[in-house]
Amino acid sequence: MKQQVSQTIQTAIKENRIRGAIVLVAQDGKLIGETAEGFFDVEAGAPMKADAIFRLASVTKLYVAVATMILVSKGKLKLEDSVDQYLPYFQPHLTDGSKPKITIRHLLTHTSGLGYGFLEKEDGPLHRSAVSDGMDITNLTLEENLRRLSAVPLNFYPGSAWLYSLSFDVLGGVLENIENKPLPVIIRDLITQPLHLNDTGFEIKDVARLAPAYMNADPAPVKMRAAEKINGFEGLAPVLMSPDRAFQKNAFPSGGAGMLGAPKDLLVLLETLRTGSDLLFPQSFVQEMSKNQTAALPVAGWPGWSYGLGFSILADPREANTPESVGTWRWGGAYGHSWFVDPEKRLTVVAFTNTALEGMSGGGRFPMDIRDTVYQTL
Repeated sequence: MKQQVSQTIQTAIKENRIRGAIVLVAQDGKLIGETAEGFFDVEAGAPMKADAIFRLASVTKLYVAVATMILVSKGKLKLEDSVDQYLPYFQPHLTDGSKPKITIRHLLTHTSGLGYGFLEKEDGPLHRSAVSDGMDITNLTLEENLRRLSAVPLNFYPGSAWLYSLSFDVLGGVLENIENKPLPVIIRDLITQPLHLNDTGFEIKDVARLAPAYMNADPAPVKMRAAEKINGFEGLAPVLMSPDRAFQKNAFPSGGAGMLGAPKDLLVLLETLRTGSDLLFPQSFVQEMSKNQTAALPVAGWPGWSYGLGFSILADPREANTPESVGTWRWGGAYGHSWFVDPEKRLTVVAFTNTALEGMSGGGRFPMDIRDTVYQTL
């Protein structure tokens, strides 16, 4: 397995699609492939470090989803609870002025009617209200950003459609209200400390291990500056990404994009969920998270996929054109990461690159190349 995955990574590097990557493959609870290839820092000539730490971007969402479900398992909130029960100031309205109920389930499934700035035009309402997507340099507090978000009209009635959104930043605010603690402390107390994930959190402990961020460019990826506008989806606003946010002590903790972490830590969390370990919560809560929650609602840009509570769920492999099994979980992060769990095959794969957006699920070929290599090799 390691040799085949290594060749796939090297091909992507030679084709100037990524600079470096770490890929972990586990089956039946055993690590059957661990590969670090390419450059950690091209300019310094430093090879990829096996213990590198990365900016997680939307990989953060899994940690926040799990923390939410832990509190649900403890009876501290319910999936059908209204968000304004915990955040009274958060009452977004529709274009007709009405304020529909947004539930915790709506937030976890991206069916709340909220959006993302990079999924609208540059003059869209989120941009006009200066709402942060959670990856830029900003002096806003979490509450200030959520208040701005609350003032922007919803895209649709909650529960009637699917749209990737800032809902996990809202969840972060909900968790802070319930626990009366900052989100980084909550994630530490509920997840990273119990699972001994010592290299994951909202602050970087060892700067020397933080992988420099690169981005797609012609003819080869280039290192990101302190702040970048990266063209993501045609006709829509660029993605605002500030690698230096990792060093910004007063950056608000974005529940959708703000964490830093190591690939091995993510593998431990995913395997904890896949195996049904009761370290975090009973197996029934994993079953709820991995259940198709949006069967009648198309997940934009992902044919054959639906959404659970915190990640996408494969509904139709043929439509999705994938060798993954029905019920596979998958997501990624804009800085160049992807992960998936195939429960039927007892398989977990984590692929972290240092190159946006090529390494991201839905951003480039690389995640699918890794997927195909793994299934061809099994």
